[in-house]
Amino acid sequence: MTSAVLAPGKVRSAKRVLPGFGLTLGYTIFYLSIVVLIPLVALLSASFSLTWEQFWNAVSAPAVVASYELSFTMSFIAACVNVVFGMLIAWVLVRYQFPGKKVVDALVDLPFALPTAVAGISLSALYAGNGWIGQYFESLGIQMAYNPKGIAIALIFIGLPFVVRTVQPVLEDFEKELEEAATSLGASRWQIFYKVILPHIGPALLTGFAMAFARAVGEYGSVIFIAGNIPMVSEITPLIIMAKLDQHDVAGATAVAVVMLLISFVLLLLINALQAWQRKAQGGR
Repeated sequence: MTSAVLAPGKVRSAKRVLPGFGLTLGYTIFYLSIVVLIPLVALLSASFSLTWEQFWNAVSAPAVVASYELSFTMSFIAACVNVVFGMLIAWVLVRYQFPGKKVVDALVDLPFALPTAVAGISLSALYAGNGWIGQYFESLGIQMAYNPKGIAIALIFIGLPFVVRTVQPVLEDFEKELEEAATSLGASRWQIFYKVILPHIGPALLTGFAMAFARAVGEYGSVIFIAGNIPMVSEITPLIIMAKLDQHDVAGATAVAVVMLLISFVLLLLINALQAWQRKAQGGR
Protein backbone atom coordinates (compact mmCIF):
# COMPACT_ATOMS: atom_id res chain seq x y z
CA MET A 1 0.00 0.00 0.00
CA THR A 2 1.40 3.37 -0.99
CA SER A 3 0.69 6.68 0.65
CA ALA A 4 0.63 10.00 -1.11
CA VAL A 5 3.15 12.59 0.08
CA LEU A 6 1.86 16.14 0.23
CA ALA A 7 4.08 19.11 -0.42
CA PRO A 8 4.89 21.29 2.61
CA GLY A 9 2.13 23.81 3.34
CA LYS A 10 -0.47 21.93 1.28
CA VAL A 11 -3.46 20.14 2.79
CA ARG A 12 -5.47 17.61 0.86
CA SER A 13 -9.06 18.86 0.59
CA ALA A 14 -11.86 16.48 1.44
CA LYS A 15 -13.61 15.01 -1.56
CA ARG A 16 -17.06 16.54 -1.93
CA VAL A 17 -20.01 14.32 -2.75
CA LEU A 18 -21.96 17.20 -4.31
CA PRO A 19 -20.57 19.80 -6.76
CA GLY A 20 -18.81 22.93 -5.57
CA PHE A 21 -20.22 25.68 -3.40
CA GLY A 22 -20.95 28.06 -6.27
CA LEU A 23 -23.05 25.59 -8.23
CA THR A 24 -25.03 24.29 -5.24
CA LEU A 25 -25.64 27.81 -3.91
CA GLY A 26 -26.82 28.94 -7.33
CA TYR A 27 -29.22 26.02 -7.60
CA THR A 28 -30.49 26.68 -4.06
CA ILE A 29 -31.20 30.34 -4.81
CA PHE A 30 -32.83 29.45 -8.12
CA TYR A 31 -35.06 26.80 -6.53
CA LEU A 32 -36.10 29.08 -3.64
CA SER A 33 -36.82 31.87 -6.10
CA ILE A 34 -39.12 29.66 -8.16
CA VAL A 35 -40.93 28.14 -5.18
CA VAL A 36 -40.98 31.00 -2.65
CA LEU A 37 -39.69 34.40 -3.77
CA ILE A 38 -41.41 34.78 -7.14
CA PRO A 39 -44.88 33.80 -5.80
CA LEU A 40 -44.43 36.27 -2.92
CA VAL A 41 -43.41 39.04 -5.30
CA ALA A 42 -46.41 38.26 -7.49
CA LEU A 43 -48.65 38.46 -4.42
CA LEU A 44 -47.27 41.83 -3.42
CA SER A 45 -47.38 43.25 -6.95
CA ALA A 46 -51.04 42.26 -7.35
CA SER A 47 -51.95 44.33 -4.31
CA PHE A 48 -50.09 47.37 -5.71
CA SER A 49 -52.93 47.93 -8.17
CA LEU A 50 -54.93 49.35 -5.25
CA THR A 51 -54.54 52.81 -3.86
CA TRP A 52 -53.69 53.09 -0.18
CA GLU A 53 -57.31 53.98 0.64
CA GLN A 54 -58.63 51.00 -1.33
CA PHE A 55 -56.05 48.72 0.28
CA TRP A 56 -56.97 49.91 3.78
CA ASN A 57 -60.70 49.54 3.11
CA ALA A 58 -60.13 45.99 1.86
CA VAL A 59 -58.06 44.83 4.83
CA SER A 60 -59.92 46.71 7.59
CA ALA A 61 -63.51 45.83 6.79
CA PRO A 62 -65.32 44.60 9.94
CA ALA A 63 -65.79 41.07 8.60
CA VAL A 64 -62.12 40.87 7.59
CA VAL A 65 -60.88 42.13 10.97
CA ALA A 66 -63.13 39.62 12.73
CA SER A 67 -61.65 36.87 10.55
CA TYR A 68 -58.10 37.96 11.54
CA GLU A 69 -58.97 37.71 15.21
CA LEU A 70 -60.65 34.35 14.76
CA SER A 71 -57.91 32.79 12.61
CA PHE A 72 -54.97 33.85 14.77
CA THR A 73 -56.72 33.23 18.09
CA MET A 74 -57.88 29.74 17.17
CA SER A 75 -54.47 28.95 15.63
CA PHE A 76 -52.73 30.05 18.82
CA ILE A 77 -55.07 28.02 21.02
CA ALA A 78 -54.69 24.94 18.81
CA ALA A 79 -50.88 25.26 18.80
CA CYS A 80 -50.81 25.58 22.61
CA VAL A 81 -52.99 22.48 23.00
CA ASN A 82 -50.79 20.59 20.55
CA VAL A 83 -47.63 21.52 22.47
CA VAL A 84 -49.01 19.89 25.63
CA PHE A 85 -50.57 16.79 24.14
CA GLY A 86 -47.97 16.42 21.39
CA MET A 87 -45.25 16.30 24.04
CA LEU A 88 -47.21 13.67 26.00
CA ILE A 89 -47.71 11.52 22.90
CA ALA A 90 -44.02 11.81 21.99
CA TRP A 91 -43.10 10.87 25.56
CA VAL A 92 -45.28 7.75 25.49
CA LEU A 93 -43.93 6.67 22.10
CA VAL A 94 -40.32 7.08 23.22
CA ARG A 95 -40.39 5.89 26.83
CA TYR A 96 -42.90 3.02 26.83
CA GLN A 97 -43.40 -0.28 25.08
CA PHE A 98 -46.97 -1.50 24.61
CA PRO A 99 -49.00 -3.61 22.17
CA GLY A 100 -49.94 -1.66 19.06
CA LYS A 101 -47.23 0.95 19.54
CA LYS A 102 -46.33 0.92 15.84
CA VAL A 103 -49.98 1.45 14.93
CA VAL A 104 -50.23 4.44 17.26
CA ASP A 105 -46.97 5.82 15.86
CA ALA A 106 -48.35 5.52 12.33
CA LEU A 107 -51.67 7.15 13.29
CA VAL A 108 -49.79 10.28 14.34
CA ASP A 109 -48.99 10.91 10.69
CA LEU A 110 -52.59 10.41 9.56
CA PRO A 111 -53.34 14.18 9.28
CA PHE A 112 -50.39 14.43 6.86
CA ALA A 113 -51.81 11.79 4.52
CA LEU A 114 -55.53 12.47 4.92
CA PRO A 115 -57.00 15.02 2.48
CA THR A 116 -58.09 18.07 4.42
CA ALA A 117 -61.63 17.95 3.00
CA VAL A 118 -61.99 14.36 4.20
CA ALA A 119 -60.73 15.41 7.63
CA GLY A 120 -63.27 18.24 7.77
CA ILE A 121 -66.17 16.00 6.81
CA SER A 122 -65.10 13.35 9.33
CA LEU A 123 -64.74 15.86 12.16
CA SER A 124 -68.10 17.39 11.32
CA ALA A 125 -69.76 13.98 11.46
CA LEU A 126 -68.14 13.26 14.82
CA TYR A 127 -68.75 16.59 16.56
CA ALA A 128 -72.10 17.63 15.09
CA GLY A 129 -75.11 17.65 17.40
CA ASN A 130 -76.08 14.14 16.30
CA GLY A 131 -72.50 12.85 15.92
CA TRP A 132 -70.84 10.11 17.92
CA ILE A 133 -69.04 12.61 20.17
CA GLY A 134 -71.05 15.78 19.66
CA GLN A 135 -74.31 14.26 20.92
CA TYR A 136 -72.92 13.96 24.43
CA PHE A 137 -71.87 17.61 24.50
CA GLU A 138 -75.17 18.61 22.93
CA SER A 139 -77.02 17.02 25.85
CA LEU A 140 -75.05 19.34 28.13
CA GLY A 141 -75.96 22.37 26.05
CA ILE A 142 -72.51 22.62 24.42
CA GLN A 143 -72.33 22.83 20.64
CA MET A 144 -68.96 21.61 19.40
CA ALA A 145 -69.38 22.06 15.64
CA TYR A 146 -70.27 24.98 13.37
CA ASN A 147 -68.72 27.60 15.68
CA PRO A 148 -65.22 28.63 16.81
CA LYS A 149 -64.91 25.44 18.89
CA GLY A 150 -65.18 23.41 15.71
CA ILE A 151 -62.42 25.50 14.14
CA ALA A 152 -60.13 24.82 17.11
CA ILE A 153 -60.84 21.08 16.87
CA ALA A 154 -59.91 20.99 13.18
CA LEU A 155 -56.73 23.00 13.75
CA ILE A 156 -55.67 20.77 16.63
CA PHE A 157 -56.16 17.73 14.40
CA ILE A 158 -54.02 19.00 11.53
CA GLY A 159 -51.28 20.50 13.74
CA LEU A 160 -50.60 17.69 16.20
CA PRO A 161 -48.10 15.72 14.06
CA PHE A 162 -45.78 18.72 13.78
CA VAL A 163 -45.20 18.81 17.54
CA VAL A 164 -44.92 15.04 17.97
CA ARG A 165 -42.43 14.57 15.13
CA THR A 166 -40.35 17.54 16.29
CA VAL A 167 -40.09 16.50 19.94
CA GLN A 168 -39.84 12.73 19.45
CA PRO A 169 -36.25 12.56 18.08
CA VAL A 170 -35.03 14.98 20.78
CA LEU A 171 -36.47 12.75 23.50
CA GLU A 172 -34.87 9.71 21.87
CA ASP A 173 -31.45 11.37 22.03
CA PHE A 174 -31.90 12.55 25.62
CA GLU A 175 -29.42 10.98 28.04
CA LYS A 176 -31.30 9.13 30.76
CA GLU A 177 -28.21 9.31 32.95
CA LEU A 178 -29.11 12.95 33.62
CA GLU A 179 -32.44 11.86 35.08
CA GLU A 180 -30.74 9.18 37.16
CA ALA A 181 -28.24 11.71 38.48
CA ALA A 182 -31.03 14.12 39.42
CA THR A 183 -32.92 11.30 41.14
CA SER A 184 -29.84 10.31 43.15
CA LEU A 185 -29.55 13.93 44.32
CA GLY A 186 -33.09 13.79 45.70
CA ALA A 187 -34.98 15.65 42.94
CA SER A 188 -38.70 14.97 42.65
CA ARG A 189 -40.33 13.89 39.39
CA TRP A 190 -41.61 17.41 38.77
CA GLN A 191 -38.15 18.90 39.42
CA ILE A 192 -36.56 16.40 37.04
CA PHE A 193 -39.03 17.29 34.32
CA TYR A 194 -38.96 21.06 34.88
CA LYS A 195 -35.21 21.52 35.44
CA VAL A 196 -33.66 18.68 33.45
CA ILE A 197 -35.94 17.48 30.66
CA LEU A 198 -37.91 20.60 29.73
CA PRO A 199 -34.84 22.81 29.07
CA HIS A 200 -33.51 20.10 26.77
CA ILE A 201 -36.68 19.73 24.70
CA GLY A 202 -37.71 23.40 24.96
CA PRO A 203 -36.33 24.48 21.55
CA ALA A 204 -38.03 21.49 19.90
CA LEU A 205 -41.32 22.41 21.58
CA LEU A 206 -41.04 25.97 20.31
CA THR A 207 -40.24 24.70 16.82
CA GLY A 208 -43.25 22.38 16.91
CA PHE A 209 -45.41 25.24 18.16
CA ALA A 210 -44.25 27.50 15.33
CA MET A 211 -44.88 24.84 12.69
CA ALA A 212 -48.31 23.93 14.09
CA PHE A 213 -49.26 27.62 14.35
CA ALA A 214 -48.13 28.43 10.81
CA ARG A 215 -49.97 25.39 9.47
CA ALA A 216 -53.16 26.34 11.31
CA VAL A 217 -53.18 29.96 10.13
CA GLY A 218 -53.40 28.95 6.50
CA GLU A 219 -55.69 25.94 6.91
CA TYR A 220 -58.81 25.94 4.77
CA GLY A 221 -60.09 22.53 3.68
CA SER A 222 -60.66 20.88 7.04
CA VAL A 223 -62.07 24.04 8.66
CA ILE A 224 -64.84 25.12 6.28
CA PHE A 225 -66.85 21.93 6.87
CA ILE A 226 -66.92 22.26 10.66
CA ALA A 227 -66.75 26.05 11.11
CA GLY A 228 -70.27 26.98 10.04
CA ASN A 229 -68.78 29.94 8.11
CA ILE A 230 -70.99 32.54 9.81
CA PRO A 231 -69.76 36.09 9.04
CA MET A 232 -68.32 37.87 12.10
CA VAL A 233 -68.60 34.62 14.11
CA SER A 234 -66.91 31.62 12.48
CA GLU A 235 -65.55 32.88 9.17
CA ILE A 236 -61.79 32.38 8.86
CA THR A 237 -59.52 34.62 6.79
CA PRO A 238 -58.70 32.00 4.10
CA LEU A 239 -62.45 31.75 3.45
CA ILE A 240 -62.61 35.55 3.09
CA ILE A 241 -59.84 35.35 0.50
CA MET A 242 -61.60 32.56 -1.41
CA ALA A 243 -64.87 34.51 -1.36
CA LYS A 244 -63.14 37.57 -2.84
CA LEU A 245 -61.58 35.43 -5.55
CA ASP A 246 -64.99 33.96 -6.38
CA GLN A 247 -66.23 37.54 -6.77
CA HIS A 248 -63.25 38.22 -9.10
CA ASP A 249 -61.87 40.72 -6.58
CA VAL A 250 -58.27 39.59 -7.07
CA ALA A 251 -56.75 42.80 -5.73
CA GLY A 252 -58.85 42.67 -2.56
CA ALA A 253 -57.99 39.01 -2.01
CA THR A 254 -54.27 39.65 -2.41
CA ALA A 255 -54.48 42.64 -0.04
CA VAL A 256 -55.92 40.45 2.71
CA ALA A 257 -53.36 37.76 1.89
CA VAL A 258 -50.54 40.27 2.24
CA VAL A 259 -51.72 41.22 5.73
CA MET A 260 -51.87 37.54 6.72
CA LEU A 261 -48.40 37.03 5.28
CA LEU A 262 -46.90 39.96 7.19
CA ILE A 263 -48.48 39.02 10.52
CA SER A 264 -47.42 35.38 10.17
CA PHE A 265 -43.90 36.41 9.20
CA VAL A 266 -43.54 38.70 12.23
CA LEU A 267 -44.85 36.02 14.59
CA LEU A 268 -42.47 33.41 13.19
CA LEU A 269 -39.57 35.84 13.55
CA LEU A 270 -40.48 36.37 17.20
CA ILE A 271 -40.67 32.63 17.81
CA ASN A 272 -37.32 32.04 16.09
CA ALA A 273 -35.75 34.83 18.14
CA LEU A 274 -37.10 33.20 21.28
CA GLN A 275 -35.62 29.88 20.21
CA ALA A 276 -32.22 31.48 19.61
CA TRP A 277 -32.35 33.17 23.00
CA GLN A 278 -33.20 29.89 24.72
CA ARG A 279 -30.36 28.04 22.99
CA LYS A 280 -27.97 30.79 24.04
CA ALA A 281 -29.22 30.61 27.62
CA GLN A 282 -28.59 26.85 27.57
CA GLY A 283 -25.00 27.31 26.47
CA GLY A 284 -25.45 26.97 22.70
CA ARG A 285 -26.95 23.47 22.71
